[in-house]
Amino acid sequence: MDAIVRLYSTKRNEINKFLNSFFNESDSHINLFEWEKKYQNPIEITDIIGTFIDNNDKYSINMWISLDHGLFINVTDNNADKIIRYIYERYPW
Repeated sequence: MDAIVRLYSTKRNEINKFLNSFFNESDSHINLFEWEKKYQNPIEITDIIGTFIDNNDKYSINMWISLDHGLFINVTDNNADKIIRYIYERYPW
């Protein structure tokens, strides 16, 4: 099962600006209000979670992640650190 990151925004091109600023991932063909990426190694999503939380005051974006099929967790200021710690404990490779 791949880990999934989904970003949602109500502001036009907000997701594209965020991805281009921090990850050099800009795609004019992506949906302007949502984005999804699957990661084979769940540890890799910790980078985007950390960047999202460090800069969430600059962008109007919501993040949801999935580590288990059909279960998505909303990433917030209050739970981001716990989620990152959990990922490193669950996937210590």
